[in-house]
Amino acid sequence: MGKNLADFSLDVFSLVGKTAMITGANQGLGMAYAIAMAKAGADIFIPHFTDDVEQIKETIENLGQRVAFLRGDLTDKGYRKQVVASCVESYGKIDILVNNAGMNYMAPLLDFPDEKWAQVVDLQLNAVYYLTREVAPVMVKQGGGKIINIASALSFAADMNATAYTIAKHGIVGATRSFAAELGAYNIQCNAIAPGFFDSEISAVVRKANPTVGAKVCDRIPGSGGKWGDIYDLMGPALFFASAASDYITGCVLSVDGGFKAVLM
Repeated sequence: MGKNLADFSLDVFSLVGKTAMITGANQGLGMAYAIAMAKAGADIFIPHFTDDVEQIKETIENLGQRVAFLRGDLTDKGYRKQVVASCVESYGKIDILVNNAGMNYMAPLLDFPDEKWAQVVDLQLNAVYYLTREVAPVMVKQGGGKIINIASALSFAADMNATAYTIAKHGIVGATRSFAAELGAYNIQCNAIAPGFFDSEISAVVRKANPTVGAKVCDRIPGSGGKWGDIYDLMGPALFFASAASDYITGCVLSVDGGFKAVLM
């Protein structure tokens, strides 16, 4: 016998009493995820690499939620362990992990520097794997959790001069499905959001390398209204995957791209 449908409540979207670790949430898309979850009642822990934390700190505290920070490099094993220990020390648990931090580098394949390949893949893919490995035992001990990986439109296609980013983001889809398969028995759901083209630090690299890309993207996106995506449009999907509303969904990759993936070139 299923649940009584009349008992459905919007409380399934509440994150009251939850703790969310969101990497790189002091800027860009990560900031949007952090604000959405704080508005739903979560306390936030932010591993970050760049200095500026004042805007997100003020915003979350004005929402009445707690926020803590730890600066460092997610490609460093010691820092990843410190991040998990610090979050547990601050809040006692980790209910939600959002693997958001990333970088890009644009160059033709034949000229792509080995050191840039290593940097991009280490942060975009390897750090996701290793940080999840650190967080998962905490969630297992708690009896469950939510993991949200940030994929990309380039998880399903390729673009010129973005070899490392494209390969890493294809890997995120596989990682999401693998984590879902491995951790489902522990009541841990793992899903991914694949943003299309949004105005962010990473996409700025793309636009600089190819100034005509903006018009090409908008021509392909049926839901664009002639513009790139608004970061606001990512907040609802992030909250959905972080909340009990998605308890029966795992291994899913949700494209938030205005229809980019649905339309052939």
